[in-house]
Formats: sequence, structure tokens, C-alpha cells
Amino acid sequence: MPRFRHILDTMAAYKPGKVVATPDGRSYKLSSNESPYDPLPSVVEAIAEGARQINRYPDPGAVGLTEAIAERFGVPADNIALGAGSVTVAQQLFESIGEPGVEVVYAWRSFEAYPLLADLAGVKSVRVPLAGEDHDLDAMAEAINERTRMVFVCNPNNPTGTSIRRGALEAFLDRVPEHVLVVLDEAYREYVRDEDVPDGLTLYRDRPNVCVLRTFSKAYGLAGLRVGYLVAHEPVATAIRKTIIPFAVNHLAQVAAVASLKAEDELLERVEHVVKERTRVREALIAQGWTVPPTEANFVWLRLGERTLDFAAACAVEGVAVRPFAGEGARVSIGTPEANDAFLTAAAAFRG
Repeated sequence: MPRFRHILDTMAAYKPGKVVATPDGRSYKLSSNESPYDPLPSVVEAIAEGARQINRYPDPGAVGLTEAIAERFGVPADNIALGAGSVTVAQQLFESIGEPGVEVVYAWRSFEAYPLLADLAGVKSVRVPLAGEDHDLDAMAEAINERTRMVFVCNPNNPTGTSIRRGALEAFLDRVPEHVLVVLDEAYREYVRDEDVPDGLTLYRDRPNVCVLRTFSKAYGLAGLRVGYLVAHEPVATAIRKTIIPFAVNHLAQVAAVASLKAEDELLERVEHVVKERTRVREALIAQGWTVPPTEANFVWLRLGERTLDFAAACAVEGVAVRPFAGEGARVSIGTPEANDAFLTAAAAFRG
């Protein structure tokens, strides 16, 4: 029998969002925080044209996409590192700092891939419990010690949707030692409407130990093509680029991401529709009697405790797939109005 790393005996594999359906075929996937909209015609056209070149390897440096991101956000091209989705860039971050004895600090519950990536990189996770549904930044700062190499701050937080405002975040960053890398995981940045929630790109410029993690999967609607990126000072970005698997960002993904940046105004109109639906769904849930924390992402969070799996099963009866975290709560993506109405019907029935 082949021998594998001992950590594989204890770690759980990542579980993607499920799809459910009723006997009559109704199915609403609100479990993966995807865009509910079909790809833009201009993006599909770019992908179709790009398909003529798939007999060739993709540009390993993704020069065109890197330059497009640099121009869009006003950052130097050498401050950008790419990967196959932001979760893969996160994996590259863990690999870049992973050595025996190293610790990584993050809030919990937060993005469920963090523990998995830490285990695979051979580093110790230091999970700091949320304060209610929010990051406990004071406790996170106190958890940093001489073994800490990296801190993840998910803002807005997945799965609770809560956000950290500028004053609190800047005060926290001031407490982090300069040799500790702080990763601002901003996968849902485009959905933020609270003006006091800072754009990480305004913070990293004066802080060499701060980097920003973004994705094309959510607001840009390219979840199926896997494109993520990091913005950091050149020494950090260079280190992360060294950990990428050759040709990780495929040709069609590069083409689609560039086309999406060109069509950003049209895409952000769609984001605005999602934000309006987010408000409608949250207000309807509150009117039903649920406690729903303020959310700046494209999902809502319900703290259900031991009722979580029962709630997910009740939603499935209506053809609605949600993301349950057993014993804690359920995260529900914002979908089309029809999908959201089906979810609200299921939530009302469960509440009643």
C-alpha cells in the first residue's frame, strides 16, 4: 500500500456547493455564490475567438491580462501575481510561507479553504473565533507571535457577509509586525456599498506587508474559468509568482478576463441588480423574524445552530440549494428574483 502524508488521514476534503431539484424539475443553486447571469455576449465572443488557439500553450506570464489589471487599478504590473482562481493564489501564499513551526492566523468561521490550505502547506492554523458574526481584530492581533508568518482577513467575510471598516482595519494593521504578511481577501469587493469599508488597494500601497486577493469568479461571472490575482509590493508578488504551476491560468481564462475588464461597466450593472436583490432578501427575512447580519457580499447568513441541516433539507424540498455549515448556520447566495423568492418561501415555511 503506498504511503501518504499523515495529515491526509485527518483533514477533510473541500466540499463544493450542491445542486438540488424537486420532482418537477425546479432547481435553484444558491450554494456557491456564483453570478446568476449568463456570460456577456462580448465575453462569449472573445472566448469563441480564443478557442481557435487552444492547440497552443497559454502565455505563462499572462502578460496581456496582467497589463489590463494594472491599468484598471492603477498599480504596477510587477505588483500582480495570477493564479487559477483566488483560492489557488491563496494556496500559493501558503506555499510561499510554509515551513515547520510556522503559524497562520485567521478568523473562524471564515473561508473554509483556509484550514485545508494550511494543512497541505504544513503550517499551523490559529483560528480566532468571531465576535458575534464579525472579525475579532483585537484577539487576532493578540494571537500573533514570533511564529506567525501570515494573517488572512476576509473582508467581506465568507460566510457571514460582515465587513471591517477603515478605522478598525487600519488600527489592526498598525499592530501587525512588519515581517508578518497580511492578506486582505476581497473576493466580494465589487458588492460592497458601505463607503467606510476600505478598498484594500488603497491600503497596500503604503504597507509593504499588506497584499490584496481578488477574483474574476464572482462579480465578473467567470467561476467556470478560474482566474484570481494578487496585488502586493514587488517582493511579495515575485515570491508568489514563483509558486505558480506553469500555465495554471489557461488561455481561455486569460482571454475572458481581459474581455470582462473591457465590459466592466455592463458587468457592474448586473452587480447593482444583485445588491438590490440582496437588500430585498435580507429585509424580507428580517420581516419573517430572522436575525440576518448586515452583508456586503452576494449572500446572506443565517445563524441556525443545530437546526442548520434541517433548514437546508427544507430548502431542498423547494428546489433551493443553500450552503449549510453543520451546527453553525447556512449561507445563501443571492440569485435571480425567482430563485430568491423560492428561498424566501422555504425560509418562511421553516420559520412558521
